[in-house]
Amino acid sequence: MIQTSQNTVQLPRTLEEFLDWEPNDGYKYEWNDGDIIQFTGMKKEQLYIYDLLLGLFFEQGYKKVGTLVAEQDVMLSGIQMRRPDISYFTREQVQKSRSGEDVIPEFVIEIISNNDQINQLEKKITEYFRAGVKVIWNIIPEHEVVYVYTSRRDVKVCLEDDVCSAKPVLPMFEIKASALFSGEMD
Repeated sequence: MIQTSQNTVQLPRTLEEFLDWEPNDGYKYEWNDGDIIQFTGMKKEQLYIYDLLLGLFFEQGYKKVGTLVAEQDVMLSGIQMRRPDISYFTREQVQKSRSGEDVIPEFVIEIISNNDQINQLEKKITEYFRAGVKVIWNIIPEHEVVYVYTSRRDVKVCLEDDVCSAKPVLPMFEIKASALFSGEMD
């Protein structure tokens, strides 16, 4: 049970119930093997990051081969539904999802706030790579840092003029950390 401002809500007990569940409490939810994870989603103050990255995506011509989506439900396995802040899907994946097939993005971006817990972030990174994600960006606006993961062992910390890259998934999708946090492209 979770408590809302109006009343107590009965939580879903199965993944099927969860997928049909439509709480109207202002939160977003993920499913992880029976655990329901409550979070606030991308904050309005972080929208500029999505807008900037979407502009870069279009500018680099990637719209022809795929799409960047905010807060899309992603079934990582039969027992895990996550909702990355931003995900990249190829055109082929979009068509597969149109027919109801679950697809795994190769590139995901999480915009980290002070509500996020390090152990939960590490858990997500592990789950993403296990499911087939190839590149993860964890963006921490408050500290102006981006962690670029190409595996759990290979992590690049991007500060100031360091270049954050989505290689090998999107080879030309690159941005300096300073540009990402200033909200302006070089």
